[in-house]
Formats: sequence, C-alpha cells, structure tokens
Amino acid sequence: MKKNYKMAILACLGLMLSTQNINAQTVSDFENLTLSPNTYFDGSDMSGTHNNKQFITTFINGDASYVNVFDTTFGAPGYWLSGFAYSNMTDSTTSGSGNLFSARAGSGYNSSDNYAVANNNSKIVLSGAAVNNTVSGFFITNGTYPANSMRDGDMFAKQFGGASGNDADWFLLTIKGYTGGNLTTDSVDFYLADYRFSNNTQDYIVKDWQWVDLTSLGAIDSVYFSLSSSDVGGFGMNTPGFFCIDNFNDQSVGVEELAFNNDYKFYPNPAQNNIIIQLQKSIDLISIIDVTGKTVLAVSNLNEGVNQLDISDLKSGLYFIKVNNTVQRFIKN
Repeated sequence: MKKNYKMAILACLGLMLSTQNINAQTVSDFENLTLSPNTYFDGSDMSGTHNNKQFITTFINGDASYVNVFDTTFGAPGYWLSGFAYSNMTDSTTSGSGNLFSARAGSGYNSSDNYAVANNNSKIVLSGAAVNNTVSGFFITNGTYPANSMRDGDMFAKQFGGASGNDADWFLLTIKGYTGGNLTTDSVDFYLADYRFSNNTQDYIVKDWQWVDLTSLGAIDSVYFSLSSSDVGGFGMNTPGFFCIDNFNDQSVGVEELAFNNDYKFYPNPAQNNIIIQLQKSIDLISIIDVTGKTVLAVSNLNEGVNQLDISDLKSGLYFIKVNNTVQRFIKN
C-alpha cells in the first residue's frame, strides 16, 4: 500500500514538473509581427539575406523561428519559394492562386488578426524554453486557395470526390519531430480534407481552426511539416501545397476548448473504468494511444450521441484519445 502511494506521489510530481516545463514556453501567435490591414509578408520586399538570387528571412515569434525563402531566379517579380509567410488577409471566398495568403477561416484563430501560412516541407525550429521540450500543439486551417481548389477543382487540380462525390480523395498533413537532427519515433497525421467515408455526408474540407496535439512527439528541437494528397500528376501533388497555422505551442488550450473545436467531448478526466464520449456526428474509429505511441484500444463505428469506452484494463498513467484527426490527453487512474 505504501509502495503504491509513493509511486502515485512520484507520478503526480513528474506530471507537475512536466507541466511546469511546458508552461514555461511561449506561444507563437504572430500578433507582434507588423502588417497593414489585409496584407501579408512573403519575402517580396527582398529584405532577407541574399543567396544566389534567393532572399532568406527568418522571423522569430514566441519560442520558435520561421524561415521564409523568396526566389528571383526567373527574374522579377519573383515568388515565395518555401518556408513560412505571415498574413492578416480575410478573403475566405476568392478562388485561385492570387488569394494564396488568406485563411479559409477568414481570420486568425479566435478572430485574431495575424497567422502564418506554411508551404509544403516547411520546418519550425524551436528556441528558448521550447528546445528539447514537449510542444503542446497548434491550431490549423486550410488556406482559401487550396480549400476552394479541392471543393471546385481548377486547371491543375481535381474536384475532391469527383463528379459522383464517391472518389476517395484526401489531403494529409504529416508532422514529425526532430532532435539533434534525428527523426523522433512518432509522427502526427492531420487530414485537411477527407472524402474516404462510405457516407458522403461525412466528407469534409477543413474550413475553421482546429487543434492538433503534438505532445506524442515527445521532447524535440524542431517540427517538420509535409503534405500529401490523393490527387497526384506527372509533376507531383496537384492539390495546392499550403496550409495556415496559429497559436503554435499554445499552453492555454483546455479540454472544453478542444471539445468545442473538434465536435466532440469526453469525460471524466482523469478516468478510472469508463470514458464517456459525446459525439456530434458518427465516427468511424476512436483510438486510445499510450505514451510510447502504441494503440492500446480501438473502437470502430460509434454513433452520434453518447458512447462509453471501457478502459478498466488499462494501466494507470497518461494516454491520448484520437478521434479521426484530433488527439487529446487524459489520465487513467
């Protein structure tokens, strides 16, 4: 009895220390980056370090740095080649690449002004208290350009679902952590669009801000983002390879806020024998994942409304509950 009590105290102490380390980190909300209304920074002012017709700018926000590369290899006016831009554009309706720097949500997270726009194969390098620590996650949405391209199709990309609506299309962001230049053992997937459901009414393109939990990546010093799509041609991915992020490494996100953004909630937390999941729509799969990344429980085909998961056989400790493309933490007592 005393041994179990001691272990419980040590576990709680470890969790408290871990939380203190996480909370010491500073969020990247991009609000201190100066922009005129309805504008963006894409490196086209060529203020960055010149390197063989490329201009490289690094902007720092919170405990993270973001690289922007603007290319003039083919002459003026040049174009944003890679990395990150930042924006306060609000055009959530205009289609086409001319509206590359607008978020489909029409603003930053929680109606804030600024947010970042990310190119495919971009990387965030952590700094300060975030280095070799656990990143909480970030909010994500599609840009208006890729969202409308997937919805309608364009001269380069197909309409998701096809003419019948039955094509099993998808647009996936894979997030990986690195430390010391080495890939960590886990990755996080988030579907920016998913048309693989047997019921077409469940198909979706992300249009608002949603939370992506990165705690399963563990202690890292950088975060790498790569996009893939079901729509691929002779020159690679046809779907426009961009997405928007905000409040990177936000430590203030709570369970209720996550539930609101992800169309479901669960309780209690901590839990001992059962978790109650309240769904606003039917779900194909719910997974319980341990701290090593192993799926220890999977339940398929849950209906809209209240569902119950039996977790009585799980060992005490920290777990993650994954519903479709979102992950939340809970403690098993």
